[in-house]
Amino acid sequence: MRRVLSALMIGTVVLASAAPVMARQAPVSAKAAVTEVQSVKQEPDLRVGLAVKQGSVTVSPVGGKGTARTEGGKGASLAAGQSYDVRWQNGAYLVGREKLRGEVLTIRPSGKGAGAGEFTLNGRRYRGALELRHKGGGLTAVNIVPVDGYLLSVVPEEMPVDWPAEAIKAQSVAARSFALASRGRHASEGYDLCTTTHCQLYTGTAAEKSASNAAIKATRGEVLTYGGKPIEALFHTDSGGMTENSEDVWGSHVPYLRAAKDTPTKTMPWTKTISRADLERKLAAKGHDIGKVRSIALSPLAIGRAAKDRTASGRVKTMTVKGTKGTATLSGTTWRSLLGLKSTLFDAKLTKDAVTFTGYGSGHGLGISQWGTKRLAESGKSYADILHHYYTGTKLQQLY
Repeated sequence: MRRVLSALMIGTVVLASAAPVMARQAPVSAKAAVTEVQSVKQEPDLRVGLAVKQGSVTVSPVGGKGTARTEGGKGASLAAGQSYDVRWQNGAYLVGREKLRGEVLTIRPSGKGAGAGEFTLNGRRYRGALELRHKGGGLTAVNIVPVDGYLLSVVPEEMPVDWPAEAIKAQSVAARSFALASRGRHASEGYDLCTTTHCQLYTGTAAEKSASNAAIKATRGEVLTYGGKPIEALFHTDSGGMTENSEDVWGSHVPYLRAAKDTPTKTMPWTKTISRADLERKLAAKGHDIGKVRSIALSPLAIGRAAKDRTASGRVKTMTVKGTKGTATLSGTTWRSLLGLKSTLFDAKLTKDAVTFTGYGSGHGLGISQWGTKRLAESGKSYADILHHYYTGTKLQQLY
């Protein structure tokens, strides 16, 4: 995913029923501030942004008491299961009736047994601690949580838990690697990762499932590395038969994001029809007023075969639409975004009143194909085999 990229990824695709819920977007920078992988005794923490610009929040320790404390200041004790309204007023945090002065308020749950070390924020339950800062005219809430505690929510959000165990293990390692490689992605906002598909979906303990918990435990501390650093392990829903080279999506070469063939091909077929008038309006709205559409120039799709206007996987590199007033030649990713297509692995046919797009796969095509991962696991491949199939030249290393 990333680093010094000239273009951002297309948005996510939400699938129905048993399909994965997202395909991650690329970050704005291609150089993550990560250190070389060395074994560490303690599992690293992540800072996950839960909310911004909040006038107030409601917090409650779950399984035991908690403390609310500002840096260098006095603390307040929080009773288990009791809710506290927290707001910023006249240069101090009001926690219930307690006034705590300082820049940063940290709330740490404690205790033993069920729910120990957990808290709720506005009714949603999380592991770890909560940090509040007064920023941008409101409160920014950040969850400080160990990596694997974070994954307990992320992995079942990203992959169906009734899929094969080796597929879920592969997703766990990919999600862990991505999270560690992406620390600081939202540094200007005061945290590492957000809770949306811009980073990885994170909704708290309600998402946790036993099958994904087991996969995370089985791969504890394992990360994919390239050149001694965790990789941004991108994934997408389905490749359609072949994944993509990074430079053909972002314009930036990432050595471990190389096109890899999947079997079978032409998976997850889709069709979308757009009227000529709608296509003309959409182009004009983006500054390409070409008048009435007269023709479309695009070579036929052949998965795994490159052409002057197609990438090595067969995805659209560029497509040209000619009109009565001009011509628009746009990249495949631009067409996908403009027209809401599921992938760039498509053909286009112009008829009297419309353009019909027929294609395969879903998502940007980089890194893991999640449905491809499922098929590989079902064929007997291990999670390590799956990861090395999709992430070229990487190593599977133990971090903690």
